[in-house]
Amino acid sequence: MTTSPPTEPSTRGTPPTTAGGFGELAALVSGAGLLQQARRAYLLLFAANAVLLAGGLTAFVWLGPSWWQLLLAVFFAVVTTQLAFIGHDAGHRQIFTGRRANDVVGYLHGGLVGLSYGSWVVQHTAHHAHPNHADDDPDIDIPVLAFSPEQAAAARGPVRWMIGHQAYLFLPLLFLEGWSLHVTAVRAVVRREVPRPRLEAALLVAHAVGYLGAVFWVLDPLQAVVFVLVHQGLWGVYMGLAFAPNHKGMPVIPAGRRLDHLHKQVLTSRNVLGGRVLDLAMGGLNYQVEHHLFPRMPRPHLRRAQPLVQAFCTAHGLPYTRTGPLRSYAEVLRHLHAVGAPLRRPTGPPAP
Repeated sequence: MTTSPPTEPSTRGTPPTTAGGFGELAALVSGAGLLQQARRAYLLLFAANAVLLAGGLTAFVWLGPSWWQLLLAVFFAVVTTQLAFIGHDAGHRQIFTGRRANDVVGYLHGGLVGLSYGSWVVQHTAHHAHPNHADDDPDIDIPVLAFSPEQAAAARGPVRWMIGHQAYLFLPLLFLEGWSLHVTAVRAVVRREVPRPRLEAALLVAHAVGYLGAVFWVLDPLQAVVFVLVHQGLWGVYMGLAFAPNHKGMPVIPAGRRLDHLHKQVLTSRNVLGGRVLDLAMGGLNYQVEHHLFPRMPRPHLRRAQPLVQAFCTAHGLPYTRTGPLRSYAEVLRHLHAVGAPLRRPTGPPAP
């Protein structure tokens, strides 16, 4: 049985008049032209990624069976993440006006990196609708991590120890994130939990055959295995480091509580300070407040929207969280450490 992805509320055209002043903010953003398409910027991104991918593949074949290929494994981890960022933008319909054109880009980029685009759209749209909500956000429903005291208290067995030490395990676990994304993709397609299971199955098979075939054809078997481990591990780390600062360590909305669109997006999101290099490195996800308020806003416009949104939040007494990269990761780790603290305490009887 196939499923259809939920649709996001549109923020193009006439601004909605939702509670909490969002209609006023949307009118400001729309009036500044920030909800219009940015085709030229995306064409440049497409061209840059194509050059990087083609150049990397050429260098890969030219180098042949060499341990210097591990440097290319690092390079491909970066390229793979940049391709995934384009898939993210397509899933939000940031690139083109219509769904079909965005889906073509999304499925293509999902196939290039070995992800299920359809499955990701379903999960990510649910996250956007309920960010950091204890009941409904799939991004904080991770069996080996806890983001609230309630989640930590519910842990059982060996997972309790892991959650107690999750701040130390967080980075090592990110090395498994790439593999987790592949497994999730295959499982979703096999269970037909995606809108186009045959298309996605063909794309995943093509990716696996092309990727593994090229690696094991060019490299010696041991080199090929190490190359795959380095590439997939670092890809998972990069993806995790790009997405983790956005909401992890921010307030978790308790089960049963509901907030309006403006408040739930601003209160649960964190921006990461930086220049245009960071914008590119994080795929625009460093403007998480703006992205969550206006998920269809093209990535190139987020930088211009940021001061408008921050000024609006300040004027309306809304806390607007914005911090540097290192501090954002420190806040994430401190939060994880604090949540796991009760599970690190001795549970035996007190000493006489």
